Amino acid sequence: MNADVSGWREHFVAIRSNKFFEMAVVTIIILSAMMIGAATYDIAPHWMNVLKGFDIAVTAFFLIELVIRMIAEKRLRDFFKKGWNIFDFLIVTVSLIPIDESELVLLARLLRIFRMLRLVSMVPEMRILMDALVKAIPRIGYVVLLMFIIFYIYGAIGSFLFEKINPVLWGDISISMLTLFRVATFEDWTDVMYETMVVFPYSWAFYLSFIFLTAFVFLNMMIGVVLDVMQEEHENHNRKEGHGTAGDIKHIKDKTESMEQRLVRMEALLEQVVSRKSG
Repeated sequence: MNADVSGWREHFVAIRSNKFFEMAVVTIIILSAMMIGAATYDIAPHWMNVLKGFDIAVTAFFLIELVIRMIAEKRLRDFFKKGWNIFDFLIVTVSLIPIDESELVLLARLLRIFRMLRLVSMVPEMRILMDALVKAIPRIGYVVLLMFIIFYIYGAIGSFLFEKINPVLWGDISISMLTLFRVATFEDWTDVMYETMVVFPYSWAFYLSFIFLTAFVFLNMMIGVVLDVMQEEHENHNRKEGHGTAGDIKHIKDKTESMEQRLVRMEALLEQVVSRKSG
């Protein structure tokens, strides 16, 4: 009985690992996204019924694909140990909500849009990017905190100096920080600068120093953090898959550990032989 179950599971594992099956899933995800976009246009009722039928077919396909992946696992709980599997399970489960008969019509339609995010779970490269982005958030948080401090300092200075020039832009520190955000995004920032330069000719130094810190220094710091985490994720992926330099290092490490274990066993055998001869 166990052999039969194992044989069936191997068939499902082969289907799950099949490249054509993966391409079919990706294609259906893209078509599903296009279908959602097409539904936003004013189209004939006939074609709307076609889209509804296609939506049912897509939902059924995703359900079958999810069941195949769940059966391919040795234990069902192993499927839910991966975050992306849980995400796929939730998306497919929510897709089972009938659009026409449910009171949560708008919610069901909105959640169907997120089916396109399944591309991330299906394409390894995109999964690496998303994992890197999530893991980079804590590090980016410190950069954002430092940026907030700079905004706060410059906002206080701007409010003290320029409040009488233009209370709308520099009336208090919160409005000043909002104005500085406009400056940092280069949204007509020269108009703000020239207005204050009429009273304070050297106020250009205030704006240029702020832009240098926010638009160049902190932005590059964020990019550096994301790139650093992405490199770590690529190395981890290559190490697991056995690709690239990281994979070669892991292979050499595994071989070295295997040789060390063999040497330990050989030493133990030699000690036994020597002890027998001496005895």
